[in-house]
Amino acid sequence: MDVRVNSNKQMSIEHSGQPTGYATVGASYYPILVAVFTALVLISNITATKGVAFGPLLTDGGFLVFPLTYVIGDVLSEVYGLRAARRAIIVGFTMQALLVAALWVTVRLPAADGYENQAVLETMVGSITGLAAAGLAGFLVGQLVNAYLVVQIKQRTKESHLWARLLGSTVVGQFADTLVFCAVAAPIIGFGDMSSFAMYAALGWIYKCAVEAALLPVTYRVIAFVKNREPSYQPMA
Repeated sequence: MDVRVNSNKQMSIEHSGQPTGYATVGASYYPILVAVFTALVLISNITATKGVAFGPLLTDGGFLVFPLTYVIGDVLSEVYGLRAARRAIIVGFTMQALLVAALWVTVRLPAADGYENQAVLETMVGSITGLAAAGLAGFLVGQLVNAYLVVQIKQRTKESHLWARLLGSTVVGQFADTLVFCAVAAPIIGFGDMSSFAMYAALGWIYKCAVEAALLPVTYRVIAFVKNREPSYQPMA
C-alpha cells in the first residue's frame, strides 16, 4: 500500500528551505495534530494511574488511548519531518510537566471550608507524579526514536512502503517507551515483582504494536488526507 498525493496540487509553492517530501509547520493541519497529540498524552498519563488486570494479564488504564499518540506521531513525522515532530513531542512533554506542577500547587493550596477530599487528592496527585516521571522519560525516548526512524526510513523508501516505516518505527519506539515507562511505573501501580513486571512490560509492548497495526488503514487515510490538503507538501522524489 502506498499513499498517493494529489497530482493536481500546485507545485509552485515557495518552501522556504523546507526539504522536498515534507510540509511546512505553518500549514493548516499541523497545530490541530499537535493539539490532539498533546491531549492524548495528558489523558493517557492520568488514566495510567490505575493498574488493570484481565485475568492473568496486567496493564494500566493508559492502554485506552496511549497507542493513539504513536498514530499521531507517525502522521507528524511522515508529513512534516523530524524537526516538526520533535517540536510536537516537546510541547506534549512540557504540558505534561505543567499538569504535574499545577496539581502539586493545587494540593498545597489552603482547602475551603467543607472540602473533604484533600486526602484523596493528595493520593491521586502522588500517583500521577510518579507515573508522570515514568511517562515523561518513556515518552521522550519512545517518541523521539519513533520519529527518527520514520524519517530515516522515508529517506530510503521515499513515498513508497509507508507500512514499513510506520510499523518498523512503532515496534522499536514502543519497545523503548514501554521498557523505560514500566521500569519506573510498575512498583507505583503495584506490579513490583519480576514476573509481574515482565508481564506488564511485554503485554504493554505487544498491545501497543497490535493497536497500531490494526489502525494502519486509518493512519494511511489520515496521512493521505493531510498530504493532499497541505499546499506546501511535495512528494519526495
